[in-house]
Amino acid sequence: MMRSDPRALQLNEQGQLKHFLTLDGLSKDILTEILDRAESFLSMGEQSVKKVPLLRGKTVVNLFFENSTRTRTTFELAAKRLSADVINLNIATSATSKGESLLDTLQNLEAMQSDMFVVRHQDSGAPHFIAENCTPNVAIINAGDGRHAHPTQAMLDMLTIRRHKGQFEGLKVAIVGDILHSRVARSELHALKTLGVDDIRLVGPKTLVPEYFRDMGATICHDLKVGLDDVDVVVMLRLQKERMAGALLPSESEFYRLYGLTEETLAWAKPDAIVMHPGPINRGVEISSEVADSDRAVILDQVTNGIAVRMAVMSMAMSGQMQEQQTAGDEG
Repeated sequence: MMRSDPRALQLNEQGQLKHFLTLDGLSKDILTEILDRAESFLSMGEQSVKKVPLLRGKTVVNLFFENSTRTRTTFELAAKRLSADVINLNIATSATSKGESLLDTLQNLEAMQSDMFVVRHQDSGAPHFIAENCTPNVAIINAGDGRHAHPTQAMLDMLTIRRHKGQFEGLKVAIVGDILHSRVARSELHALKTLGVDDIRLVGPKTLVPEYFRDMGATICHDLKVGLDDVDVVVMLRLQKERMAGALLPSESEFYRLYGLTEETLAWAKPDAIVMHPGPINRGVEISSEVADSDRAVILDQVTNGIAVRMAVMSMAMSGQMQEQQTAGDEG
């Protein structure tokens, strides 16, 4: 499904975002601009009126081919805080399950003068395919595709890290668990490397941490103590049992014994290390309740930061689309 260069597809001629499909190839300047803009939106949450008119008159369609209530809800909140009109489509119960093709569905949505599609799909590369085959005036935001990417989740995690640690240079970050099936891990690797983190450790059993991740600049650890030693940030991943084929794990209890984050295993990290999780949490499988509910866990901060990051990405992509349309109009 992947054909053209996603980096070229994502930016207009002025180098602004017009789609947000992957972090692979995006510059440090663009990632920093997303974080800075999200920071400005965070203060809005404390105001009595939580809206700005940046997307007033625009229609945002949440196009979810795969269920995710939390991600869809935060995108919906973000769009509404930008004053957009929002349509939620659960494709699992709509026309594509009756045999209508993806392109047929998109053409119908385009005919309704939609301005932005927020796409979550079980197939890697689906948002990229949509960006290539849509009318050029529709911004495409990737809300998670297969095992490929989840760029807004990675960026909300980067915002959470920056707010707690102040900077990225010199940090040691461990990502623990089901790396194989994790689009979050892939996106976080790109984001962390681009923002200046050199010590990134992927921790888990050999069946869930493929060797090819070394080529992306990560250190692979199959021993939790080695992986957590002296780290500043611990990112725990959900075991994605629905994506597993075959016996990749002996049992959940065995995984928890070897790789679960408890108060005892967290002690291997720095005393001020923060604990993150993209959710939903499996307590007693990846992480103990004591750690998940402790002051070290910043999981609820991640949720709050997610709304601000999605507002930043949506406003930047729409601005880039409008700039491109204006340029095309000037040239015409």
